[in-house]
Amino acid sequence: MTQAHIAAAAGPASAAALDRDAPLVDAHFHLYTRDMPITDWAWHHPPEDATAEQFLSVMDAHGIGFGVIAAASLYGDYNDYTIRSMRRYPRLRGTAFIRPETDMYALERMKADGIIGIRLFFRRVPNPPDLRSAEYRLLLRRVRDLGWHVHTLVESPMLPDIIAAMEQAGVKLVIDHMGHPDPAQGVNCPGFRAMLAAIERGRTWVKLSGGFRTKSPEAARTYAKALLAIAGGERLVWGSDWPFASFEGRVTYADTIAALHAWVPDAAMRRQITGDTPMRLYFSE
Repeated sequence: MTQAHIAAAAGPASAAALDRDAPLVDAHFHLYTRDMPITDWAWHHPPEDATAEQFLSVMDAHGIGFGVIAAASLYGDYNDYTIRSMRRYPRLRGTAFIRPETDMYALERMKADGIIGIRLFFRRVPNPPDLRSAEYRLLLRRVRDLGWHVHTLVESPMLPDIIAAMEQAGVKLVIDHMGHPDPAQGVNCPGFRAMLAAIERGRTWVKLSGGFRTKSPEAARTYAKALLAIAGGERLVWGSDWPFASFEGRVTYADTIAALHAWVPDAAMRRQITGDTPMRLYFSE
């Protein structure tokens, strides 16, 4: 997108994001309403709705131009609300939970509506699938053909296998919440080290997000510092994780922006992480 396209799509919020030291893109947040069908294994039951209109108001209040909806694991493959929201608001893109048997025509329609990737979420999920099975090899090939990415959140011990499967399939991988390291091992855990190595191989990105979910602010800063040392600004994006599931009332949107500044004190690097890199990754088509 050119600057003119950015301004046209995002309206006044885009100008605010470009003129102030504010993120242009929030690359990780969730949308849902409490009456949506929730999974049997949901780990959290939200106390209130998190609608597109509510989040757009939050974006505008903080000068955010664009947003990338992370498919909410609580609602499984009920992607309907995400898709309807993207149809109404061109400032939004999103990911979806996709069954492997979903046919090419449905996936192409999702792409036209603004879906830019699939989410694999295997934390707390009973019986996670074999990503090297025939059905998942087919799905991942379609992801690759569509120019989509896989974004994932898994327990750290699973991360090396996920990375290997995605690299074998030749798809782009975006890892949530700084890789969710094992708090006992931190940056030395095998999953985190595998993630750093994957970044250097060039098809893996990581989200600076979810710092409030770590054991301490100091731990989050340590993870971010290690990522910055390897990824610079070219393989990192930022996300708020709004509406802060299971932390409702304890975290504000301003808190997440303040955390970003603590993790990335250099303004030019922040602009790359919250602007140039996510715009290329999510909004280039």
